[in-house]
Amino acid sequence: MSTRAAGYLLLEDGTLFPGRSVAAEGAAFGEVVFTTGMTGYQETVTDPSYAGQLVCFTAPMVGNYGVADCRLESETPHARAVLMRRLGGEDWALWLAERGIVALDEIDTRGLTLRLREEGAMRGMAVADERTLVPAEALEQVRAQPRMEGSALVANVSTPAPYVASDEGQVRVAVVDYGLKRSILRRLAAAGAAVTVYPHVCDPDDLASHDGVLLSNGPGDPAPLVEETRVVRETLGRVPMLGICLGHQLMGLATDHETTKLPFGHRGANHPVLDKRSGRVLVTSQNHGFAVVPTEGTEETHVSLYDGTVEGFSFPELRAQSVQFHPEAGPGPHDAWPILERWVKELASAG
Repeated sequence: MSTRAAGYLLLEDGTLFPGRSVAAEGAAFGEVVFTTGMTGYQETVTDPSYAGQLVCFTAPMVGNYGVADCRLESETPHARAVLMRRLGGEDWALWLAERGIVALDEIDTRGLTLRLREEGAMRGMAVADERTLVPAEALEQVRAQPRMEGSALVANVSTPAPYVASDEGQVRVAVVDYGLKRSILRRLAAAGAAVTVYPHVCDPDDLASHDGVLLSNGPGDPAPLVEETRVVRETLGRVPMLGICLGHQLMGLATDHETTKLPFGHRGANHPVLDKRSGRVLVTSQNHGFAVVPTEGTEETHVSLYDGTVEGFSFPELRAQSVQFHPEAGPGPHDAWPILERWVKELASAG
């Protein structure tokens, strides 16, 4: 590669982190967040839930085991920039550059993570070449950009039309795509489900014609998703339903709960969650910046052992359940894998 330019990350509070450009030229704006996963960098960048975000990896080296198409969670990257302490391999840098992703290494990722933990996730800009945009001008641009609160992003990442993902299985499952990860489809197919994927806003009658409905993960603030919430509300009780991540939050809104922005979110593959029914602790994969506000009700099934936030619901009368974490674990520990398999088996038994 040619000599790499000096770049920087600038936060909306004026904090500047110098770095070295290792991928695409230009500048990228987004919400700056951090993930604590030690592996899964390619899955992270292609996860649609990272749309609109600049991702800081807390692992000291990123890119050290290369890239492969089998690790893609979607066809293209959705994270707007990658921030690393040390680049671990040229294949990773080239892969990012070919896809137009700004990436900086030699960033003080420890200092950045501590800043975000203390002050919360912030808007920021990653600049690949400091000679093209001075920090004062970058700061003005950053502060003019919208915040993540109030941002409805699912329309940018959802499928525009229904499609069949797998056509053989014991049960027929409809998946509503709010920013769907491929590993969810793989786990459903492996469990024995024939899967049809629907856009983020669709006809509740179409969903209710299946044996079960899965509400997928996705990016942005759930509160502005009025039509998506309406579809969930009008489908609840008609067919068994499982929500994951944003799907969990939409199920919360559809059952008269509220959502809130977390200070810096949960992102990584090492988040402990208590299953209140069994007393078992699951180590889970997570990626979210919003959460459902706790209530005094009995429908909460899982809670985070980090901050006590709601991590799961069960509504037996509606045949609905949800989890805030990612049971497909792409990437991450397999503690929560049985959730998807068990749900598909329940659908088959009910049929």
